[in-house]
Amino acid sequence: MAGNTGGPWGGGGNNGSGGDDDRNRGGRKPGNDGPGIPEIDDLVNKGREQLRVLMGGGGSGGKNGGTGGGGGPQITRGMVGLGALIAAGFWVFASLYTVKPEEQSIELLFGSYVETNGEGLNFAPWPIVTREILPVTTERSIDIGTSRSGLEAGLMLTGDENIVDIDFQVVWNISDLREYLFNLADPPQTIAAVAESAMREIIAQSELAPILNRDRGSIAERLTDEIQLTLDSYNSGVNIVRVNFNKADPPEPVIASFRQVQDAEQERDRVQNVADAYANRVVAEARGQAAQILEQAEGYRARVVNEAEGEASRFSAVLEEYQKAPEVTRKRLYLETMERVLGGTDIILLDESGGGGQGVVPYLPLNELRRNSTGGSN
Repeated sequence: MAGNTGGPWGGGGNNGSGGDDDRNRGGRKPGNDGPGIPEIDDLVNKGREQLRVLMGGGGSGGKNGGTGGGGGPQITRGMVGLGALIAAGFWVFASLYTVKPEEQSIELLFGSYVETNGEGLNFAPWPIVTREILPVTTERSIDIGTSRSGLEAGLMLTGDENIVDIDFQVVWNISDLREYLFNLADPPQTIAAVAESAMREIIAQSELAPILNRDRGSIAERLTDEIQLTLDSYNSGVNIVRVNFNKADPPEPVIASFRQVQDAEQERDRVQNVADAYANRVVAEARGQAAQILEQAEGYRARVVNEAEGEASRFSAVLEEYQKAPEVTRKRLYLETMERVLGGTDIILLDESGGGGQGVVPYLPLNELRRNSTGGSN
């Protein structure tokens, strides 16, 4: 019993050195066959060893955990600084971005609009500020019609209650990136719906024949204005560049019959034009003849009136002379009348005195001789 009075743990000699030797041999307490309570140093050494293993280092090189040298990397101030420098470089790289000439960008602070940027190098501190980059000058197109967007999309009712198959293309780009991103949920679908609605309104106010023939250009211009006006009212940020009117035909099931009707109408127009030309020519000739007859009648009327007025004046003058000398005037009138009557007739003189009136007296027509001599000299 005397050997077990060295301390409270039941071990130790008279000089007290036995306890230290036992601790150095493994921490087992003298006078007890079971394991003893570990020391604080052993616990710290074991924790340090496990930390080295987790960080990739090897185990302890010594016999006990507190005296061996460590094989893993040590975290130093240099390593912390290098990590911070790498993180800063990554942050700067994530915050810088480039905008091409055909693009624009908008910056968002926690989803709220900040500003719009153009071409060049820009800085947006990530992740507080994010950005959206889209091409704004690039032309995009939307096709509307039976050949591309569906069977019924291009069938429209005209003002004269006919059905026409329309196929057209809307070419557009972005005029305001902020309005484009924030005011429209689905820009292509919105543009297609607005374009189709505007085209149906225009077609409903037009007749079929002009749509198929001569009014395509004016319809395209009017459609461009209508689409732009509607999209501007939405603050869409979309610019309509142009509208390409590709096709306007009757529906496919009746196109053959429609073309026959068109041919018949063209033939009718041709025959009607020929008839109109003939009518115009005949009417013009009749009007000319009527004008000629009227002119001739007017001339005849003027001539007869003038002659009557002249005869009346001459008769009045003769009457005045007759009243002055009736016998002389009567004889003169008789002679003048006989001269007019007999002047243009062939005269044969018969002598009634000899042979019972059978004698013929020769008559020398001086006027005939004079006329013949004049004609012979010419």
